[in-house]
Amino acid sequence: MAVVFAAVTGALGYRTWASSSPSAASDAPARSASATNPATEARQADDVPPRPPPPRSDDRDGDRRGAVGEADGVVPDGVTVFDDEFPAVAELDAGLLEALRRAAKDAARGGVEFSVNSGWRSREYQDQLLREAIAEYGSEKEAARWVATADTSPHVSGDAVDIGPTAAAAWLSDHGAGYGLCQIYRNEPWHFELRPDAVDDSCPRMYADPTHDPRMQK
Repeated sequence: MAVVFAAVTGALGYRTWASSSPSAASDAPARSASATNPATEARQADDVPPRPPPPRSDDRDGDRRGAVGEADGVVPDGVTVFDDEFPAVAELDAGLLEALRRAAKDAARGGVEFSVNSGWRSREYQDQLLREAIAEYGSEKEAARWVATADTSPHVSGDAVDIGPTAAAAWLSDHGAGYGLCQIYRNEPWHFELRPDAVDDSCPRMYADPTHDPRMQK
């Protein structure tokens, strides 16, 4: 009886630890995703930590203090490429949005769902993100590796979208060329733009970060 009691107690103890341990909960999907795609695992190993996420807001027009809101491109969690009620989606370039929707439908058949972490942005929103990046990274030079000015950002022109979660960005990095959707910066695996020639010629070589992009030198 003592042996049986010890075995049962040990099994219950392990199950309790496995369900409560943050590392046990988070490691399993990471191992599964990387095991199915060695190329994605190699890319993610080289990624630098992403910039801080943009501020979230449920206020479409911002508050009376002038903070940006959904009208400026801020998106709440769970917004998809099909949610036209959000300016971040509706104001994207029509060709980019059409390609994203075709890709999202095909990815969904394999159980991968796209979320829009950021899309079109107003100049005010872009300016705010740049100020926050300068404060976070300590200089304009370092901030420029992550956030463009309002004059140069493809988000402001509606020509760029940040896709999440990680599995969706990895799927699009692997399959996006077939839709003309390309990852542009090596340090931003979530950032995609439309390159129609990629359908036939594959995506162009990525820049290390935005500071190497000639468009950012204006």
